Amino acid sequence: MRLFTTGCTGFVGRALVPALEAAGHELILATRHPDRARRLSSTAQVVVADTRQPGPWQDHVATAEGVINLAGEPIAEKRWTDEHKILLQQSRVATTRNLVESIAAADPGPQVLVSGSAVGYYGTSETGTCSEVSACGNDFLAHLCQEWETATQPAQGCCRVVVLRIGIVLGPDGGALGKMLPVFRLGVGGPVGSGRQWMSWIHRTDLCRLTVAALADPAFRGTCNAVAPNPVTMGEMATALGQAMGRPSLLPVPAPLLQALLGDGAMVVLKGQKVRSDFLKERGFDFAYPRLPEALEDVVHASS
Repeated sequence: MRLFTTGCTGFVGRALVPALEAAGHELILATRHPDRARRLSSTAQVVVADTRQPGPWQDHVATAEGVINLAGEPIAEKRWTDEHKILLQQSRVATTRNLVESIAAADPGPQVLVSGSAVGYYGTSETGTCSEVSACGNDFLAHLCQEWETATQPAQGCCRVVVLRIGIVLGPDGGALGKMLPVFRLGVGGPVGSGRQWMSWIHRTDLCRLTVAALADPAFRGTCNAVAPNPVTMGEMATALGQAMGRPSLLPVPAPLLQALLGDGAMVVLKGQKVRSDFLKERGFDFAYPRLPEALEDVVHASS
């Protein structure tokens, strides 16, 4: 399948590009960082594009049979100033609107759209479990995810649409563990905040496998929680990471420090949600890493 992709140079995209090529797909990589994209693939077509803005890049969407949309500024890497909140919104919502406009205008156009969202859609809670039918939360991230997903709706009349509400992605070269691994290696790691907040996670390899499956399987349609079947608390996460690295996990990261660094963005790690995927359970998706200890062992080994 010929695929138009956004977000290809990000933490997930860097692993997804080779996974898609291994599955036999031909790729069009839309990016503001063409040199990074070309390092990922010697055969993909690289299109220089700021997908937040309409432009000539949209003509390439019409040549594709499918679209993968994982564009978005990282959520928890910078303080959530008013300006950064606008960037978080534009990189997701404006990009999705422009893609959907291109899909609708194409004839025959792409037959499938796989678009990212996040489990932040559900808001935060220390009690209860969210599934795909649970209500949207009532904070900035929840409203952002809702707007992001709503932007895909016009494409439903043109093609099969799969929205992946992605949990915390675990991998060796970035994401949530990118900042934690060096700290734990020094022996000064520990739980973030209270440690009681839930963490619904997925290994990056499984997220790539899930994306490949969503493209190929017509049964994938609608909203899917992209999370492993065994969520943990942040305290359990710290203990498991310490064990995987052979390091202590006794020094908590105080909430006020994160709030000072990230502002409102600290809620992403200080609060959480327990999320299950009824969608994947019903379809019998086979996780390579269903449990956290094995996932962390793989990540630690890959990063050493």
